[in-house]
Amino acid sequence: MRAFRYHRPADVAEAVAVLAAEPQGAYLGGGTNLVDLMKLGVQRPDVLVDVTRLPLDTVEEVPDGGLRIGATVRNSDLAAHPVVRRDYPVLARALLAAASGQLRNMATTGGNLLQRTRCVYFQDTGKACNKREPGSGCAALHGQNRDLAVLDWSEQCVATHPSDLAVALTALGTVVEVHGADGPRDIPIAELYRSPGAHPERETTLTRGTLITAVRLPPLPAARRSTYLKVRDRASFAFAAGSVAAVLDLDGDVVRDVRLAYGAVAHRPWRAYRAEEELRGRPFSPELAARAADAELAQARPLRHNGFKLPLTRAITVRALTELASS
Repeated sequence: MRAFRYHRPADVAEAVAVLAAEPQGAYLGGGTNLVDLMKLGVQRPDVLVDVTRLPLDTVEEVPDGGLRIGATVRNSDLAAHPVVRRDYPVLARALLAAASGQLRNMATTGGNLLQRTRCVYFQDTGKACNKREPGSGCAALHGQNRDLAVLDWSEQCVATHPSDLAVALTALGTVVEVHGADGPRDIPIAELYRSPGAHPERETTLTRGTLITAVRLPPLPAARRSTYLKVRDRASFAFAAGSVAAVLDLDGDVVRDVRLAYGAVAHRPWRAYRAEEELRGRPFSPELAARAADAELAQARPLRHNGFKLPLTRAITVRALTELASS
């Protein structure tokens, strides 16, 4: 790890100003991803701007009935929050499915959303990776790609976004509050992440120095019937082989509304709009859930080693929705 400078800003405006002037700088939250990448030589920031002492660590109910979560709220605290557990169980379950207890105690909400979309080749500086070194190639495309994308990948990158939290927030239709050089603004989470395209090194739509300050959950009574289902190679501390965040609202047995998002299938958390449309307005059945998943996955392009993700994603969609329908 090379030497770097450390800066602790007094407020959000100072943090943004410092990092906007430092092309090789980085924000430091829990450090659970960044510090690992620094040790590997993948990221080499010359200054770290520590945002953990900024007043961004509260969870607040807002007047419209939603919930505002500060960017430095720790994952473990958020998972245990009584309002989250009661009104947004999909969020609590996604958080508890992630990493380990020790990492959840350190990881922050904003940092979790902005962890790097990555694969094993990104973390190995001896291998070609367009995300780490643009123009060098993608070793994963014809290499070990079992855990990588089946949707929305490009010839430049087939990595998947690893965040469980981001998948749940995508299903909920979360708004991300950010502060940049032009001041504060709101971004729907669907507009936060980019597809890899020709520039996989650009993972979000945020401009240089922009800081996530909070996320805002909408008032969504249907979210009380929600869940997160994650399949992985071992029971803890592993990225998903497939995951689904699901919200189901029934009128009798008819699907009044549904929200679905997939993890481990694309460069960004994947909102399953086609599957949702297939489900809405129809009597729920496991067969309908399977058809909905197939409709979403019709656009998939599995790689040599990850075709199993299609039946896996179909199966967890059916299981999650069937459990919600019977709850």
